[in-house]
Amino acid sequence: MLHGLGLNNQMWEFQVPELIQQFQVLRYDLLGHGDTVSTQNKYSLDSFVNQLIELLDELKIRECSLVGFSLGGMIARSFAIKYSDRTQALIVLNSPHNRTNEQREAVRQRVKQAEIFGPDATVGEALKRWFTEEFLIQNSQLAVRIRGWITSNENVAYTNAYRVLAEGDLELTNSITKIACPTLVVACGEDYGNSPEMAVQMADLIPQAEIKVIPTLKHLGLIENPSAINTAFIPFLKKFLLQDNS
Repeated sequence: MLHGLGLNNQMWEFQVPELIQQFQVLRYDLLGHGDTVSTQNKYSLDSFVNQLIELLDELKIRECSLVGFSLGGMIARSFAIKYSDRTQALIVLNSPHNRTNEQREAVRQRVKQAEIFGPDATVGEALKRWFTEEFLIQNSQLAVRIRGWITSNENVAYTNAYRVLAEGDLELTNSITKIACPTLVVACGEDYGNSPEMAVQMADLIPQAEIKVIPTLKHLGLIENPSAINTAFIPFLKKFLLQDNS
């Protein structure tokens, strides 16, 4: 399970209790996030893909299914292209695809803000994009916790990862036609930066991909309503994984 920019593997804890009843689950921190060692190195999608393949090799995991959220969804797509023989299935959740010039410029401006002022510069507006207003009001302590995840990131590593989020979809726009594994593309209906329209475009390009749109939720709908997200995840994973073990 691959988390999003500025977050860490804890963001999946709302999905995991239900998932581990049927699957072996591995969640980890992306480069420069959580408990990883922060570096000054420039990142690329390949940097994150190489981290994942090294992790799988270290754990002697030959094949796996990938669940990638936002930046994690970009990394998962890139991995599935480069390591098709090691990818059993793919779920892409609320992840960007083929942004318009206007959409990309908006992300680039946030990268500049973060570079100058640090992760805290963008987190307030991010929370408004990520959750419904009602949820934020009713779950203020959880919002504080997520803000803490973001602001704990080291500035250079965070900015380097943010640049990958801003530009990485460009190299995936056409290459995702090479994805060969069963794929589910999931979007939340009110996630305007990673819109249902983007998800439809992705699913049209990935051979035999399925698509699921969860209405009303925003970017971090997986935290706001984890059961709605798992309702999309679990039947798909059961269809392609449990049959292999029967």
